[in-house]
Amino acid sequence: MKAMIFAAGLGTRLKPLTDRMPKALVPVGGRPLLEILLERLGCEGFDDVVVNIHHFADMIEEWCNQRPEHIQLSDERRQLLETGGGIRHARKLLSDCDRFLIHNVDILSNVRLREFFEAGHNQEATLLVSERETQRYLLFDDDMRLVGWTNVKTGEVRSPYPNLDPSKYRKLAFAGIHTMTTRLFPLMDEWPERFSIIDFYLASCAKHAIYGYVQPGLRLMDVGKLDTLAEAERFLTE
Repeated sequence: MKAMIFAAGLGTRLKPLTDRMPKALVPVGGRPLLEILLERLGCEGFDDVVVNIHHFADMIEEWCNQRPEHIQLSDERRQLLETGGGIRHARKLLSDCDRFLIHNVDILSNVRLREFFEAGHNQEATLLVSERETQRYLLFDDDMRLVGWTNVKTGEVRSPYPNLDPSKYRKLAFAGIHTMTTRLFPLMDEWPERFSIIDFYLASCAKHAIYGYVQPGLRLMDVGKLDTLAEAERFLTE
């Protein structure tokens, strides 16, 4: 099975650590985030991995070259392409499979990745979501099909369905882990060089099978700030 790891980000919330290293190599419990995720993916059967690089790209490239895993690099040194643009940029490295997993490098969780991947085999994209509190939610119907997005603080709603009423749908938070079929790649041809994958999903969900997935008992942590590093270490030991 194939996976793509988003490791190109600037990691601005982890400054000053990311002034001298990429976010992907920030250590948690003495081990880089990228190493933790690669080993997790390997244990779940994802033995072919694409990693996108931009910030301190040379450091990640050198580190990956010393690893035993089969790692291909999607080079975004010229320009950081956001999530959707990053996936499309890696198209040549991903097109040899039907579906692939996408995972942010700074997300720790207890999600059963193989089970999650296999659950979406009839779907064009499957998004891991949770009931955590936030301001921005994805909206799903009773069948867990994506229908829109809302910001509960501002009241903004985005959806391909006119006059969508968010109160009639299930509000869930995106977890930074999703699967996508390569059959969606042609739809990206009309998009600009840089774009958000969530924007792409929202624009496509009326005509394509894009669903949410909730894992009971999900524990998830975004290692995005300096004050979360100690908590992240505790998370791993638990």
